[in-house]
Amino acid sequence: MHELAPETKILSALLFVIVVVATPIQNLVAYSLFFLILLILIRLAKLPYRTVFIRSLVEIPFVLFALLMPFFGTGPKVQFLGLELYEAGIWAGAGIVAKGTIGVITAIILSASTSAREILIGLEKLRVPAPLVSIATFMLRYLNVINDELGRMKIARESRGFEERGLRSWRILAQTVGALFIRSYERGERVYLAMLSRGYIGAMPKLSDEKDSKLAVALVLPGAAALVSITTGVML
Repeated sequence: MHELAPETKILSALLFVIVVVATPIQNLVAYSLFFLILLILIRLAKLPYRTVFIRSLVEIPFVLFALLMPFFGTGPKVQFLGLELYEAGIWAGAGIVAKGTIGVITAIILSASTSAREILIGLEKLRVPAPLVSIATFMLRYLNVINDELGRMKIARESRGFEERGLRSWRILAQTVGALFIRSYERGERVYLAMLSRGYIGAMPKLSDEKDSKLAVALVLPGAAALVSITTGVML
């Protein structure tokens, strides 16, 4: 998987997620096979299952939201542990968890097998508008700079005896956010002026990559998912 062209992996992942989202959650056989496909992809990408699991915990807020959905809705109800749950809410919550988990794991596999630079190259080759690619490039390049700036501001606060306690600390934290925004804006302005002085005309130089694009390979994963969805749907 690491040898595939980035645009091939991006297109394949995007189409796969679209097929998953379009598949009704009631098709449990299809979703079981979708997760099996992901396990195979994790194996092919040589990723530790534990690492993928830890990174997928980012979706916990959505899972907590989905757990509340069975308590709201209309239509028939079911009894579970003495609770009355709406059947429609159960399916809706299950859909959020299943589709969200598949989307998150797909993104994890893509990001783990493709570097940030390769993703930008792939977006460029997929004809994503140049301004969006430029914005993504700047964001990735200066994210660490802003993070370092935030770390220095935190050290400065702590050296002055600041402790995050109660509502009183919120004012200081709000001031920190405001100061960080101003510093980031000023830094961005300086970088922009420096780029203009070096001949920047609104578009970054084209990125290059030697890997060949293979549209047929990009269609293998979403094609398999679509076949699973259609076949199991007909069987139901």
